[in-house]
Amino acid sequence: MTNGESGRTSDTPTPGTPRERALAVLATQAIELPSWAFGNSGTRFKVFGTPGTPRDPFEKISDAAQVHRYTGVAPRVSLHIPWDLVEDYGELAAHAADLGVTIGMVNANLFQDDDYKLGSLTHPDPRVRAKAVAHHGECVEVMRATGSKELKLWLPDGTNYPGQDDLRARQDRLAESLQQVYALLDEDMRLVLEYKFFEPAFYSTDVPDWGTSLLHCLALGERAKVVLDTGHHAPGTNIEFIVVQLLRAGRLGAFDFNSRFYADDDLMAGAADPFQLFRIMHEIVGAGALEPGTPSDVGWDPAGRGVNFMLDQCHNVEEKIPGQIRSVTNVQQATAKALLVDRDALRAAQHAGDVLGAHDVLMDAYHTDVRPLLAELRQSQGLDPDPMAAFTASGYLQRTAGERVGGTQAGWGA
Repeated sequence: MTNGESGRTSDTPTPGTPRERALAVLATQAIELPSWAFGNSGTRFKVFGTPGTPRDPFEKISDAAQVHRYTGVAPRVSLHIPWDLVEDYGELAAHAADLGVTIGMVNANLFQDDDYKLGSLTHPDPRVRAKAVAHHGECVEVMRATGSKELKLWLPDGTNYPGQDDLRARQDRLAESLQQVYALLDEDMRLVLEYKFFEPAFYSTDVPDWGTSLLHCLALGERAKVVLDTGHHAPGTNIEFIVVQLLRAGRLGAFDFNSRFYADDDLMAGAADPFQLFRIMHEIVGAGALEPGTPSDVGWDPAGRGVNFMLDQCHNVEEKIPGQIRSVTNVQQATAKALLVDRDALRAAQHAGDVLGAHDVLMDAYHTDVRPLLAELRQSQGLDPDPMAAFTASGYLQRTAGERVGGTQAGWGA
């Protein structure tokens, strides 16, 4: 396998080689999983069911734990409230711990209540805004019960028609509401604010881009960061440029990995454009944002330490656990290739104005087959070198299909 340095091959790594350094960093990588990825999903027209789909948050976490069991890189699970409503969140956290995972982000839901038809945190009616703020208070209580340190907001608020509402007034209301939400957090918690180009609002979206999210986060304080979802941009957007800017500002709080062909398709990460995923990870590696850190590290430095990497996607036609395993391994592969970039050679070519030479250094790493490297990593961790094959052979899908009979399968809204 090429070592990413000069195309030479080597059977065993030597101290300080790109392969050995890549293995060391990859051993610390963590990718958070979304609980909702394990429920039924589909299109605007049909939600598809499958045998063995979880019926409650406990079963969702059981499925998520399978991904970590076979990949070794998915130790946290995000919750979505009220989709993951339970009577005892301490019990849910204990259940997760028993399975070798922990609770990650807690996601608020501002898009499935009739009161939010014209907005939530930006709604003209102060009663509705107060209701939306109070919901975040409920989420903070879930965080305290589960040990979560991150509250995640995706705001579907916006307008469909010119003149429908005052655009400036909506931003003022949003700023005021976010201040109230931010004040609910404990000192070791942080708020991460997502943005989306469009949908469900089509004329104006109240947080449509990284600049808007960043401005609001800057106004809130150091514990407010931006969430970047790879599917939430206009066609042709250079996402890695946004990554660089947010890392420079120390405000990249989290990544939502998925893949898209047209808009927010929420396909498996790396499925549509694996080269884009590599380019993004190249910038993250270059900024040192993969250095060890946890979401509880609220004082990370501007290099980006403390960025939370997670998946945000749905599995409509493929099996859910295998879909998550494939997504995790796709992110791993992109990360491994980014770690194999010969950055000394790249900088030398860039400084010499060698356009094609610099591009070739990047492409040499991208074309490296890193699957043997990742297999070696897994074996060193006591895992099967082929996570998908190992999971398939376990018979877990067949067992849960036979055991999870009756009840209501989890899906959008439950």
